[in-house]
Amino acid sequence: MKVTILGSGTSQGVPVIACDCEVCRSTDEHDKRLRCSAMIDIGEKKLIIDAGPDFRTQMLRAGVKDVTALLLTHEHKDHIGGLDDIRAFNWVKNGEVDIYCNQRTKDVIYKDYDYAFAEFRYPGVPEMNIHVIDEAPFHIDDIEVIPVTVMHYRLPVSAFRIGNFAYVTDANFISEESMKKLEGVEYMVINALRKEIHLSHFTLNQAIQVVQRLNVKQAYITHIGHQMGLHEQVSLELPENVKLAYDMLTFEF
Repeated sequence: MKVTILGSGTSQGVPVIACDCEVCRSTDEHDKRLRCSAMIDIGEKKLIIDAGPDFRTQMLRAGVKDVTALLLTHEHKDHIGGLDDIRAFNWVKNGEVDIYCNQRTKDVIYKDYDYAFAEFRYPGVPEMNIHVIDEAPFHIDDIEVIPVTVMHYRLPVSAFRIGNFAYVTDANFISEESMKKLEGVEYMVINALRKEIHLSHFTLNQAIQVVQRLNVKQAYITHIGHQMGLHEQVSLELPENVKLAYDMLTFEF
């Protein structure tokens, strides 16, 4: 399995007017973060987690020619705002792209992209084959995917476990039941917005506590806000088995 962090950043906390903080002024490429997304390669199969507004740029930057399926964690725009750009993959497949998400996310997609599901559709609209998931494991071809519900304040969000890897974003609480589903995970990508307490995201310390409790071999922090600080400086503060993710980081196991 190979995991590529397509985007390690977030829309949270970024002003409409250009920011002048040290992170936004940084020349370190590790501090240049697109919206949160990841790609999982298993053999010839390619799974993409989330398709935010930077989706097209991420696909071009990673040289992605086709996708097996998209996994969506939840319906917030920074995670589904790029779905219109699956049209290139429709052309490659000569058909729909398989998308896996919970019912609430599907409902929002049908609302936000109503033109893609209209009775009389304009030629060239995105074609989506949406599979509704709950908390039961499901298969994409021969790949077993285990959804794990985590809480984004009051909003249930789908984390995903595939083998000994787990991807957890937009969370600030994981129930005991969900923790049990994550036991045995050796590699994890987990969100931490900043060091200070936030209403709906883990802090850096809280994310590290989850990693330590699960005894994860190697973890990567994603969904990083610019309030976190400079990549180079924050990296010095982390335990050996925890690293800040950055765009186009790739690891295999």
